[in-house]
Amino acid sequence: MLPFSVLAQDIALKGTVSGSDGEGIPGVSVTIKGTQRGTITNTDGSYTLQTSPAATLAFSFVGYVKQEIPVNNRSTINVTLETDTKALEEVVVVGYGTQRKVETTGSIASVKADELTKLPVTNVAQGLQSRVSGVQINQNSGAPGGNISVRIRGINSINGNSEPLYVVDGIQISNGGGINDVSPLSTINPNDIESVEVLKDASASAIYGARAANGVVLITTKRGKAGATRVSVESYYGVQQVTKTLDVLNASEFAQLENEVFKNNAYPNPESLGEGVNWQNLIFQKAPIQNHQLSINGGNEKTQLALSANYFNQDGVIINSNFKRYSYRLNVDHKISDRFKIGTSILGSYNISNGVNAGATSVGDAGVVTTSVLGAAIGAPPTLQPYRADGSIFPFGEQANGQYREVINPLNFTQVLQQRDIKRTLVNLFGEYQILPGLSYRASFNADIQSQLNDNYSPISIINKADINANSGSAGKYNGNFLGLLHESILSYNHTFNDIHSLRFTGVFASQVENSNYNSISANGFPNDATRNEAVQLALNRTVNSGRSKQRLDSYMGRLNYGFRDKYFLDLTARVDGSSKFGANHKYGFFPAISAAWRIIEEDFMQDVSWMSDLKLRASYGITGNAGGISPYQSLATVSSGGGNNIGGVYQTAISPTGIANPDLRWEKSAQTDIGLDIGLFNNRLSIIMDYYYKRTDDLLYVKTLPLSSGYGSITGNYAALENKGFEFAANANILNGPVRWSVSGNLTANRNKLLDLDGGTTQERFVTNSSILSVGQPLGVFKTYVFDGINQTGDAIVPGYDGRVGGHKVKDLNNDGAINSEDQIITGNPNPKFIFGASTNLEYKNFDFSAFLSGSQGNDIYNISRLSFENPLGQRNLLAGVVDRWTPTNPSNQYVSGFVAGRLPITDYAIEDGSFVRLKNITLGYTLPAIKGISRLRVYVSGNNLLTLTKYTGFDPEVNTYAGSNTAIGVDNLVYPQAKSFLGGIQLTF
Repeated sequence: MLPFSVLAQDIALKGTVSGSDGEGIPGVSVTIKGTQRGTITNTDGSYTLQTSPAATLAFSFVGYVKQEIPVNNRSTINVTLETDTKALEEVVVVGYGTQRKVETTGSIASVKADELTKLPVTNVAQGLQSRVSGVQINQNSGAPGGNISVRIRGINSINGNSEPLYVVDGIQISNGGGINDVSPLSTINPNDIESVEVLKDASASAIYGARAANGVVLITTKRGKAGATRVSVESYYGVQQVTKTLDVLNASEFAQLENEVFKNNAYPNPESLGEGVNWQNLIFQKAPIQNHQLSINGGNEKTQLALSANYFNQDGVIINSNFKRYSYRLNVDHKISDRFKIGTSILGSYNISNGVNAGATSVGDAGVVTTSVLGAAIGAPPTLQPYRADGSIFPFGEQANGQYREVINPLNFTQVLQQRDIKRTLVNLFGEYQILPGLSYRASFNADIQSQLNDNYSPISIINKADINANSGSAGKYNGNFLGLLHESILSYNHTFNDIHSLRFTGVFASQVENSNYNSISANGFPNDATRNEAVQLALNRTVNSGRSKQRLDSYMGRLNYGFRDKYFLDLTARVDGSSKFGANHKYGFFPAISAAWRIIEEDFMQDVSWMSDLKLRASYGITGNAGGISPYQSLATVSSGGGNNIGGVYQTAISPTGIANPDLRWEKSAQTDIGLDIGLFNNRLSIIMDYYYKRTDDLLYVKTLPLSSGYGSITGNYAALENKGFEFAANANILNGPVRWSVSGNLTANRNKLLDLDGGTTQERFVTNSSILSVGQPLGVFKTYVFDGINQTGDAIVPGYDGRVGGHKVKDLNNDGAINSEDQIITGNPNPKFIFGASTNLEYKNFDFSAFLSGSQGNDIYNISRLSFENPLGQRNLLAGVVDRWTPTNPSNQYVSGFVAGRLPITDYAIEDGSFVRLKNITLGYTLPAIKGISRLRVYVSGNNLLTLTKYTGFDPEVNTYAGSNTAIGVDNLVYPQAKSFLGGIQLTF
């Protein structure tokens, strides 16, 4: 028996895995063939393993040829892996499949996971910002989980949604929402993402037809890989703080102004008051942010599994605002036989958001200090007190003899309950069967399951005692549910003939149904704050609402890809979509696309050009649609509840007609032409991608005014048109590849947008806010205002029409008719940037790594509309510090008006500012520790984010829009929740 026991005993084996250059390769999978036992190489390529002397080891790593080596009783085995040239041909994800990058004919950009998560991002769109040419991403609100808008090659709609379609492992989702809403993308954990592909032109996105006019973002999550099981832990913790505060009048300056405006002696000795209360310091805080993730990845040749759990917690820089996410991911792939495999992707999350109102839409009146925490903090008198002696919030109406009852203590906003609980599960189940060599069928079943509970309560305790009545205290509860179901049947054929002709066909049938329902209750008149909104039945007044909607989309699609000698490529795509949302005469839409590419580098006349490694010319044309412009039932004659009335002592309800039928309501269609050039130089050490595009969108959904004799005020139809054209440039350079590795990348986008038609020529111009307009022949959202001409000085002739007083704003009489009226308004600003850009660099030396990333926008204007409120000395509110230099008879300022009760500043270009900026988004320094027994990789790092912003803009942040993702009201700042800078440290550990 002794020989058998000796043979069965494991031996200690060690070695190093290197590439052809002799450098060790970290992360190589070393497994014992026929088992799931194994390990991975350390940072220097070394490994240790307990194995049988008669075993066979398998060495595998992406980009290298797999090797199997018998142990043969050896204690040391060193391996050199050969480069797998086929594996190094980069593969990108396209609609309903993958494709070699060399074969792509459309405009597709790819971003890998390590780039997405270098920043502490809440959602995937934040990680894409400034990394992809042609994509403009605005963080509209800096609130935790806050709203973000994404525009691919410009704005493509007026009333509709201009957000791209997001496809997560085949599951189609949308983004949107208001300035104080949670971004739907924040419900997906960015750490679970393997790669993101952005389909920008029509040839790449037309395969998604009616939902692709705004581009498509394909998100692929991490899947299991065969080999040794890997357990990874990632964790970071950091602190955030506001990047700047606004200078305001101190207590002494404010008191002096109050005496001046009201011409009284309410503050007998202003100088004695000093600085007073700094309200911004009270609402802003240093806020923690943390993220922790556990991942397990492994499997064998038949079954692969990837499992992760994540906890993300971000406090806001405004007190009592917070976003938490608990999420998990499970991806399983199983090969039942050589021809049949099945799999699933499940992403689940539970999200809790506590918000605070920021970004008022009120202009130049008391609304800005009564609906926004930041407006209240700027306008709060520094002479008042935040808290009572017992620590409770001190309402302003109970101070200074009630003089400031119309101004709200900004701490009130932090006491209002605004909590959203969002549960979301994305499920994809698929089965794939290989019918014949090269011919396969795939069936997938997808579900997007969401539920949302909104809790709201405004307590009685923050109300002035004199204002408390039977209706005080307000509460609300909202329950919403959404279920999206999608089935796709995909037939694929792929074959290469004589190593010359490659042919691929993809056919798809898809059927999608979306169901949503909600119920809500709002109430006021509570006896006290004890139960908040958990006992709405205690309220004196209650209102209930409910609703339900359903829509369906059926689609048929075919795509043909042909290639000749890897030199010439042709792609043809056609899709038919039918939607229940559109009129009876236009239920179906047809969306074709054609694209071609010529790899000039493969021509004989290029073979002697040794310094050029790639040269490809691309061209495409296609039509895509936008079904997101309207909600269901808009093509039908609709009615709605008219509320209730007490008639003869009996409460009765009624319904009334609200919408007129339009059987011709149809898709918004975008026709896009793209010409692109891909260049590789010096063995692809330098790669350049350039694109020019022209996109015209017709049949835009627009609300057209009807004559009152029709019985309706308006009708929704396909009337408007606009265009986008632009240039994109992206470059990547691997400058050093030796002991020091250094790479640099950058991108730039210039887009020009123009409105071509509004409603068939009837209307040429329409205001969408008091400063933003839609004007045929102009970009969307341009500012049209009066022109500021200084301050009316003593002795000046005052033109009637605006602020007819000495010390008031002077407005230019542009047409010299002796009066100020609408004829004197002109276009004074454009919120659309001339170009946007991003740049990054990565540097590695031995175990150290360093990266930096910046982004910017140039040539865009911002209407800093809050200045119309906080540079207007009308009394009872504090102002920006510049107003200390206001006009007086002894100080004839030509910028700031004199104090005047109930004064109002006209809408002029006075508050239009240059919104250009360059922002240092991230700096990271990391160190990977030398090999540690039992640990394959251990990296620690420190990171700084939003550290520096170079801009002339005077507001909190130049990356702002009060109207969130609006297509028409752009670049307006009325004190939106600002972005924060952060400092954090993290660890990445793999066993």
